[in-house]
Amino acid sequence: MLPSQIAPEDFDPDTSYQPAIALSLEFTRYELDAPAHTHRKGQLILALHGAVTFTAANGIWIVPPNCGVWVPGGVVHSNRATDNAHLAFLFVEPGAAALPDYCCTLGISAIVREMILHLAGLSSDYSANSHTARLVRVLLDELTLMPEERLNLPVSDHPKVREIAKALTSNPADRATMAIWAERVALSERSLARLIVQETGLTFGRWRQQLQLIIALRELAKGVAVQKVSEALGYESVTAFIQMFKKALGKTPARYFEHGGQV
Repeated sequence: MLPSQIAPEDFDPDTSYQPAIALSLEFTRYELDAPAHTHRKGQLILALHGAVTFTAANGIWIVPPNCGVWVPGGVVHSNRATDNAHLAFLFVEPGAAALPDYCCTLGISAIVREMILHLAGLSSDYSANSHTARLVRVLLDELTLMPEERLNLPVSDHPKVREIAKALTSNPADRATMAIWAERVALSERSLARLIVQETGLTFGRWRQQLQLIIALRELAKGVAVQKVSEALGYESVTAFIQMFKKALGKTPARYFEHGGQV
């Protein structure tokens, strides 16, 4: 069995060769940080309540309620959950499903969520012709149909890009122009603009907005009020923040979380 109260450090998914196994965790009872690690199995990190921030070499992902981050097997990653998080992990054996070979955020339907939770309460020692095996086959088929969501921040190993990302993460209200940032990192404005696009695939403005969106989702999932999040991100008004959020995700913060984070 994979009981919901098991501590993550006590569970090694790679000891199983089943097509898929699941685990449910409430992080109010454990350390909030899972240091860098890797699995042979692919992993879907699903947020049922609260949120988790996932970091890999090429990006940072936020997992708000009822979305999931897919991590292919062999990818080194770390997780940080909010202190109100209830998470479910689905571990998938390599080759068991036609899932992406790169990290991505997936919108998760209610039926996929419920199948994962049901699987988390079942024994991982199931036979190939059992009811559990049939459930897993349907679950993996459904999972391959889930849409990708744009809830990641591309990052870079370039020291100047990392310097800016670290500074903006520490002080997301910093509204300095690209010209000011260029001066801070000892580059021309043109060189910085080219570097950001080259390293992240986004313009400086879009990259900074995406970072703010990631922070906003994390804080809103923790239960922080929209006004406080808006102020922390340096917006002149709550209205301006809500407009940015709606433009990016298609709904206001209240409507987004009212519907479980489904865009």
